[in-house]
Amino acid sequence: MAANPFSLTGRVAVVTGANTGIGQAIALALGQAGAAIVAVGRSPMDETEALVRGAGARFHAIHADLGSIAPVKAIVAETLSTFGGLDILVNNAGIIRRSDAIDFSEEDWDAVMAVNLKTAFFLSQAAARHMIGQGRGKIVNIASLLSFQGGIRVPSYTASKSGLAGITRLLACEWAGKGINVNAIAPGYFVTNNTTALREDPDRSAAILARVPAGRWGDPADLGGAAVFLASSASDYVYGTIIPVDGGWMAR
Repeated sequence: MAANPFSLTGRVAVVTGANTGIGQAIALALGQAGAAIVAVGRSPMDETEALVRGAGARFHAIHADLGSIAPVKAIVAETLSTFGGLDILVNNAGIIRRSDAIDFSEEDWDAVMAVNLKTAFFLSQAAARHMIGQGRGKIVNIASLLSFQGGIRVPSYTASKSGLAGITRLLACEWAGKGINVNAIAPGYFVTNNTTALREDPDRSAAILARVPAGRWGDPADLGGAAVFLASSASDYVYGTIIPVDGGWMAR
């Protein structure tokens, strides 16, 4: 094992949904650990670029809509042509739609499943084709507490994140012998765009915080350590695990 098993020096990491929130924080953490960062997203990533470059890491942005698998092959090809490698993939891009299950629309179901599950799988597949050739790679999926629990009013989100947990385990089983570690992080309740509605609802926010032993909403930076661990050689014998980073929610 390397002198510093958490070092990502010389590695190339693709992080989807890296323009804000959790994706931005993970991109920064991997950059601080030495990785070159390829940030993928629909909106401008100027702030992420400034943070990552400020940490001394190389950076490249790819603007792509992950609502379909159309950009998948090009993302891998552009990463390889830009930095000459692909060692780490973080499937963070995700969307959420809220409505009572009795009223939930097919459009909202399909949109969430496409981004959160379908594209994550096919981007993993495309990345793995390169990683298998080099005999190593790390794939980190961003799951959710709703990979374990039902939640309310987010049926397609719960289905997608439960499915992502299952795919994480399946890919870990299939690819462990090919040098690829596939694992996931399950964030708890974090201050992100996806939780704005919850945080602005006094009753829901109070109910959530009452169950979090840490007594606060998570800050995206709280996920950096777990991401670096799963992306680095420190986790070389870790396969198919889902690490909750949740302020103690699951332990309650």
